[in-house]
Amino acid sequence: MADERLLSIVVPVYNEEQNVAALAAAIRDALAGLPSWELLLVDDGSIDGTLQVAAAVSAVDPRVRVVPLARNFGQTQAMQAGFDEALGDVVVSLDGDLQNDPADIPRLLAKLDEGYDLVAGCRQRRRDALFTRRVPSWVANRIIRMITRVDIHDNGCSLKAYRRWTLERMHLYSDMHRFLPALAAATAGARIAEIPVRHHPRRFGASKYGLSRIFKILTDLLAITLISWFRERPLQLFGFGAFVSLVLACAFGAAALLALTDVGADVTDAYVLPAAALLWLMLACFLLMLGLVAEVALRKAREELPDALPIATERFA
Repeated sequence: MADERLLSIVVPVYNEEQNVAALAAAIRDALAGLPSWELLLVDDGSIDGTLQVAAAVSAVDPRVRVVPLARNFGQTQAMQAGFDEALGDVVVSLDGDLQNDPADIPRLLAKLDEGYDLVAGCRQRRRDALFTRRVPSWVANRIIRMITRVDIHDNGCSLKAYRRWTLERMHLYSDMHRFLPALAAATAGARIAEIPVRHHPRRFGASKYGLSRIFKILTDLLAITLISWFRERPLQLFGFGAFVSLVLACAFGAAALLALTDVGADVTDAYVLPAAALLWLMLACFLLMLGLVAEVALRKAREELPDALPIATERFA
C-alpha cells in the first residue's frame, strides 16, 4: 500500500473509561512504522467518563477522532458508525477492552497483502469465563461454520482487517458483527483468511456480554443462513414456500370435496375447508409473485454494480 494512503482503526467503546487512554497508546506504538493512519473511537452512549477521556486523547493526537453516539445502540451499530466515518482504504476493527492486542494489527495487514479482502483474528488461549463466554462461543462457531461453510473458527473476535470495498457492500444491524466473515462472503464474495492472535484478560471494567445474547445470535444466524443460501436465487426460497402452500391448498380442497359428499350439512354450510383451500392458494400465488419481484430487483442491483470487482492488491509500506 502506498505511503500516502490511509489505514483506519475502528474501536467501539462503552463504559471503558479506564481502558481508552491505554488502548490509544498501545495502538500508537503498534502502528509506529506506518506513516498514515487514523483511530476512530466510537463512544456507544457511555454513562461514565469514556467520552471525556477519548476527547482528551483526541485533543493531544489529531490522528484520533471521536465518534459520539446519542445513546447506547450496541456494538454492531457502533461498529457500523465507525465504518461509515472511516476514511481509510483498509479498515481494522478491535474491541476497546484491551483484550485484543494492537500489536497483532501489522500481522493482519501482512496477511491482507497476500490477496485477501478480509482477515479475521482467532483468539489463542482465550482469557474469558468458561461457561458464559467460551462454551457458548465454541458451540456457536461450529454451527456458523457448518451452515455458512466459511472456514472461520472464531467469529466473535473483533480484531479483523477489511478492504474498503468489502465494507461498502455490507450493512450491519442487530448483532451481525459476529457474522462479518460469513456476511462478507455471501454479499461481497470476499476472499477471507484467518490468523491466530493474542488474547489478554480484562484489566478494568466488566464484560458487557453474557448468556442473554444467545437468542439474538440464533435469530441472526437464521438471517445470515437465508442470505447465504438464497441471496443469489430468491425465487427458490419463495418458490419452495409457494409449493408448500399449493400442496396445503390441494389437501384442503380435497378435504372440502370429501366433506361435501360424506360429512353432513353442518360442515359444508360453514365453508371452512373451501375457505382454507382458497387462502393457501392465494398465499402460494403471493409468494410466487414475491419471488419474481425479488429476482427482478436482484437483476437490477447487479446492473448497477461496477462491471468488475477489484482484483489488484496494494501493499503497506
